[in-house]
Amino acid sequence: MPISLDGLRRFAVGRSLFPPTSLKRALENLGFVQADPIRAPARAQDLTLRHRVKRYRAGDLERLYSTLDIEEDVFVNYGFVTRSLHALMHPRADRSRWARGRRSRAQALVEFVRERGEVHPREVDAHFSHGTVTNYWGGSSSATTHLLDDLHYRGVLRVARREAGIRIYATRDHTRGPVDAAARRAQIDALVDAVVGIYAPLPGASLSSLVSRLRYAVPQWRGELKDALQRAGERLSHARVGALDWYWPEDEGVPSAAPQNTVRLLAPFDPVVWDRPRFEIFWEWAYRFEAYTPARKRKLGYYALPLLWRDRIIGWGNVSLENGELHADLGFVESSPPRDRVFTRELEAELQRLREFLGLKAPEV
Repeated sequence: MPISLDGLRRFAVGRSLFPPTSLKRALENLGFVQADPIRAPARAQDLTLRHRVKRYRAGDLERLYSTLDIEEDVFVNYGFVTRSLHALMHPRADRSRWARGRRSRAQALVEFVRERGEVHPREVDAHFSHGTVTNYWGGSSSATTHLLDDLHYRGVLRVARREAGIRIYATRDHTRGPVDAAARRAQIDALVDAVVGIYAPLPGASLSSLVSRLRYAVPQWRGELKDALQRAGERLSHARVGALDWYWPEDEGVPSAAPQNTVRLLAPFDPVVWDRPRFEIFWEWAYRFEAYTPARKRKLGYYALPLLWRDRIIGWGNVSLENGELHADLGFVESSPPRDRVFTRELEAELQRLREFLGLKAPEV
């Protein structure tokens, strides 16, 4: 039976929103969870994991971080990666040469961290007082914090844990890179397979875009990603549906199971909705993340969560806490919610799951 767009959409939802399991297994299944500092009503990483982890509570990832086999690092974005995926990205070669003064400051900082075991950026500031630099957003930030971030990205330091949301750093043991060109290609292909495993099924343009974004994960191999994309196109399972070529892991088939009667409010960076071009293909409307959009120009809201019903994203919700109670302001693509008792029941069940996730009491009736 030919593969249809409806089948691909159900495949995308079903394979990503797998049955809830333990936090460890969910992280192994995903490989990577994108992080975001905004809490509305919880951070994106927590909103992503709550659908996939049994009895998950907001903040569990940060609380349990040091007991899990994961690292904070850059993949296609910043987030949490399994150590097996982390190992594929390192060592990141130093392709730029630091000036002598910066190199000596970096070495002194690493020695400082090594002597103390773990350090808070405030301790580094107090010890070195390197001044300020202009950060990515155009504002001023501590030069020592900037240097810590740089050393973390290069793999010299790692995030040992967080304290009130602040990264606590430790030194990191170096790993050995691939010994020859064949081993390097195999490592790059494994990274491509990992990113496809998270976001598949992918239209060809999205596959190309995601492979290109691996330049952040492996800047030392950015020149080899074009060839890696070509190998992926030959290796992955694929089909032409309509005018587009679609790709997914080579060991997976597209199932024909019907979608579940479930309502979910998804994080803005959940793998189901992350690829905005695919989103528009599947659901025929444009979702935008508007937290950094001026309020007067927002159409969906500050932190609109896509609203999934069965295998359709039919709207969005802005969720807030007021006086210890959950409030959900919902919007719908078709102007009004489905006239369906099952939808109404499942929406309330999803809001109750959100309350439990946030540690709130059920509303009184």
